[in-house]
Amino acid sequence: MPLSIIEAAAGNGDVAVSKAGQVKRLPVYLALSIAAGAFVGVAVVLLFSVSAPLVAVSSPWAKLVQGSVFGVALTLVVFAGAELFTGNVMVMLQGLLARTVRAGDLAWVWVVSLVGNVVGSIALAAMVSGGGTLAAGPAAALVKSVVTAKDSATGPQLFWRAVLCNMLVCLALWMAARANTDGAKLAVLWWALLAFIGSGFEHSIANVTVFALGVFQGVADWSMLVRNLLWTVPGNVVGGGVLVGLLYGWAARPAPVRPAVSAATTLEVMTASDIVAEPVPAG
Repeated sequence: MPLSIIEAAAGNGDVAVSKAGQVKRLPVYLALSIAAGAFVGVAVVLLFSVSAPLVAVSSPWAKLVQGSVFGVALTLVVFAGAELFTGNVMVMLQGLLARTVRAGDLAWVWVVSLVGNVVGSIALAAMVSGGGTLAAGPAAALVKSVVTAKDSATGPQLFWRAVLCNMLVCLALWMAARANTDGAKLAVLWWALLAFIGSGFEHSIANVTVFALGVFQGVADWSMLVRNLLWTVPGNVVGGGVLVGLLYGWAARPAPVRPAVSAATTLEVMTASDIVAEPVPAG
């Protein structure tokens, strides 16, 4: 049986405390955040590599294959150990709700993990571009088409896709926190990421690698990435932090206990009008 909602929320409250302490060791925490960005980038590169031939022939299986391989992103983050901004929005808000961390702790963890994720994603894209594995053929064409499609979406479209994306990502992490075995953790991570990739939603950190690959291939520029992040980062915060983090944090809060009313207390609050006097006999 999985952990109860109360147990899992308490566990995430403790994790929030740990993150607030870890971020004080800034070089170490930043390195773990850079690693998380690179891990997500690995999943992006894998997605392009294995699905590009299918997309080139308009195969209906392309989306399913893309979603099936992207689970490596959270598998690396969770099992190797790294600091992913989109997961931190859930954990830190649950910690804030449980009063195990302060608003300043939350803000510092969010900022450092986001910056580190961006650096790691760009660095991974630079290494892949240097290796030339996506420089030509169907993979290069897919990078260009994905960048073009993301840049052509309106701001509100990007926002709501980002909300839905991180709702699923944080549900994956929340279910993994409740799971008792590594096999169960792997399964829930895989299914939730399949849902988000197959549905075409927007993950801010994954998008950094996508646009960076486009920049290095000459089919995008950095302003396109900035515009995307201005919409997808807030959307990811709402989807993962509010719709999942605060929802389950609120659900885990104990119900208020009403004090029992004793018989003595009841008698004390009775008024004179509640007492019926006995009739006095005449004469």
